[in-house]
Amino acid sequence: MSRIAKDTQSRPQRIVLYSHDTLGYGHLRRNLLIAAALSEMTPRPEILLIGGMREAGAFVLPAGVDCVTLPAYAKQGDGSYRPRDLGTDLTRLTALRSQMIRSAVEGFDPELMIVDNVPRGAQYELDQALAMLSHQKRCRVVLGLRDVIDESAVTRRQWLRQRNFETVRRHYDEVWIYGDPDIYDILTDCGMSGPIGAHCRFVGYLDPTGRRDSVQAAADLAQVIGCDPRPYIYCAVGGGRDGVALCEAFAAAPLPDGHRGVLVTGTQMPEAQKTRIAALSKGRDDLLVLPFLREPIDVMNRAARIVGMGGYNTTIEILALRRASLIVPRCVPRREQVMRTERLAARGLVSMLLPGDLTPATLGDWMAAPVPTPGYQLDMTGLSSVQALVRSAATPIPTAA
Repeated sequence: MSRIAKDTQSRPQRIVLYSHDTLGYGHLRRNLLIAAALSEMTPRPEILLIGGMREAGAFVLPAGVDCVTLPAYAKQGDGSYRPRDLGTDLTRLTALRSQMIRSAVEGFDPELMIVDNVPRGAQYELDQALAMLSHQKRCRVVLGLRDVIDESAVTRRQWLRQRNFETVRRHYDEVWIYGDPDIYDILTDCGMSGPIGAHCRFVGYLDPTGRRDSVQAAADLAQVIGCDPRPYIYCAVGGGRDGVALCEAFAAAPLPDGHRGVLVTGTQMPEAQKTRIAALSKGRDDLLVLPFLREPIDVMNRAARIVGMGGYNTTIEILALRRASLIVPRCVPRREQVMRTERLAARGLVSMLLPGDLTPATLGDWMAAPVPTPGYQLDMTGLSSVQALVRSAATPIPTAA
């Protein structure tokens, strides 16, 4: 699976970061974080994000980074897809996205492409682009995996059914796992060591606390602080489509004396549910409800406590900031969030509340109870590891013997 590198001395290295983005902002935000780190390299590469939802345009892009936004899928409760807004024909939308991805990659002509989490893309939309890159043999292709996908048997069945093992062996040069094997070893647990282990390496978690958009972070913090000096408990649910229950419980929960709540519902929450949450919060002078924060890291850092769901990015933000935090993980259609949260809770890094136990009263009890500050420290060196790997990818790659 060697690639013949182009002459990278004559122009900046070109890098594509792809994410399929079917539910929430997690994949997009992970690629934005990586893009920001790579944009600090010297010489600075040219980076093209290919994102699967229009919210990509709401985030400030680092210097040297631009974005192609695909018409969006929506992921349903059973894990299947439908067009988010563009009609009802999923086959047509998949073909359109596939053509857009292939054309963008061909036109940009990168030395490196990093694919987030899904080897063949959503609905196999990467197949055309991967076949083209393999034929040209001019671009190194990397799969970036989050630490947990799903329960081991489910993950293995899915990867066999979707021919992911075959795809990685045929089209990918390396697999970078954004995690710490002391927390979860996906290679061993999911039986991946044999099929693709030779191409894999753990790089550590991607520390978001150094995100570079300090101006936007300060603006979001000023919006939250306003003229209210009271300490606040922060609750956010990513895009919001699967966070209605947590938002409703938080909007109705009693807060500790002298505290207020800050609730961010997300831009993808249906309007009827937003209206319901607004009704629950009406008349409360201790609750601020916002639809979206572009850069919440400073808001999270100033919070007395954090309540959230268990997606990768939110969880790593919580761990990096070392705040007393409660995670209410999503349990379906994947067990990913439960698996990660259970392991972290066992080490005293977070508190966990399963969705079946979620009520305003249980939230209020946790917010009022003493919670120790986490002491265990994870491997958070993922971004510097990725920078080093990308620098090595700029070195000409020898042809296969």
